[in-house]
Amino acid sequence: MGVNIQKKKLSDFRSEESLRYDYKYISSFETSNKDFYSYRQLFDFVSFQSIDISTFDKFLYAEIGNVNKLGEVEPVELSFDERQEENESLFKKIEKGDIIKPLSGDVLISKIRPYLNKNVLIENEDTYFTKAFIQIRPRINSELFFLVLRTKFINQINAVSRQGKGYPTLKEDDLKTIRFPKAIVDALVNSQLELLEKINPLKQEISNLKTTKKQTLNIINQVFGEALVFDWSAFESIKKEKAYTSSISKFANNIDCRMGIRFHNKAGAYIQSFLESKTNKKIKDYISDNIVLGKSVSPSDYDEDGEYFYIAMSNIKTWAFDPEDCKKVSESYSASNLNKTVKKGDILLARSGEGTIGKVALIEDEDINGIFADFTQRIRLTGFDPLCAYYYMRSDFFQYLVYTHKKGLGNNTNIFPSQIKEFPIPDWDETKQAEIVEKIKTQLDEQKVIDRQIEEKQQAINKIIEDAIKQEQD
Repeated sequence: MGVNIQKKKLSDFRSEESLRYDYKYISSFETSNKDFYSYRQLFDFVSFQSIDISTFDKFLYAEIGNVNKLGEVEPVELSFDERQEENESLFKKIEKGDIIKPLSGDVLISKIRPYLNKNVLIENEDTYFTKAFIQIRPRINSELFFLVLRTKFINQINAVSRQGKGYPTLKEDDLKTIRFPKAIVDALVNSQLELLEKINPLKQEISNLKTTKKQTLNIINQVFGEALVFDWSAFESIKKEKAYTSSISKFANNIDCRMGIRFHNKAGAYIQSFLESKTNKKIKDYISDNIVLGKSVSPSDYDEDGEYFYIAMSNIKTWAFDPEDCKKVSESYSASNLNKTVKKGDILLARSGEGTIGKVALIEDEDINGIFADFTQRIRLTGFDPLCAYYYMRSDFFQYLVYTHKKGLGNNTNIFPSQIKEFPIPDWDETKQAEIVEKIKTQLDEQKVIDRQIEEKQQAINKIIEDAIKQEQD
């Protein structure tokens, strides 16, 4: 592998306000003064403006996690009149001012993990966003600027991002240091009408494909709902009820002395009663090993050359084991914690923290070396297809049980193995389990086909941009 070498003077570092000396950052300035545009020539930073939320009815809100790698946004719908504990953390953030309203044509750049390219072009103004985005307003065509930002300029963004103790972050001051190559910008500006004429039909095809997509949770809920003959609309109506009566005996008979509305709410009782009417089986009837909590770790236990991953809650928050940013631990640590390892077919469940609690991941890798964290719990089953169980645990049947049974206040909520093992689970034979899995997988595969088609259209758009730049440079 070749080595790139740059020669720098001490004066170069002395004049650098950020005191950053890393190669990636310094190499981003290898452009002569005549060949670049400054940020002031291409875009303005939009100053934060407070928003009066007192008049809000229903509204759409998006965090970085609601944006995918293509820059598509899937916001959540919120209403202060339908405020529930399951989304209380979002309302608290919004009440503290974590909300912006970008205008059509604005571009949002993620402040966290910019390398994931979760940047957004605002094409309509019906969604509010978190302040975890840098909001800019392009001076040139917004659509073309956004496309080149996601392709040619993404390297510049990654180069100026800051690597702290955790993942890379980005600030406005970092964007101000980027030197945007003049040849690239000029190529787009000079041929923008021709480019948009080629791009717009592809954008329309992408839009048409998106209308055919289904969300994973909706697919899972639909399949399990049909199999169990469950009325989701009735359940949603009950969830909206905020006032109801209960007897003192229901509180007195509770061994945990729990008196909160979350535990005693009608929707929780409704779904618990429904499941118990359909099955007399509980998760404990299918576990092969006791559900156990993972192992804690200290900074000295990490070793980038280790053979074992340390699987934290953050590594399963996407409902799958994500090795991205998953640290590894030393040989001595892994050797002393072999009873906390995972294998194919294990299900890991996050047991703490709002926004993560209840999320599950199925270990599908035959050869994985991993130790699960203390804020997760490992579930091993026998006599029940792990994939079917995983889908069930992703459904609102299971997730609402987690919501009603978790203990604690604010962000410090927990769910314990002793509770999980008592949750109902369908009493289905292998044939029925396989049928459920096949129905879900078939629909999920259909969504993957649509995703690939969308990505192909997006790549075609990117190629149009690349070809325009190459033609200008030639």
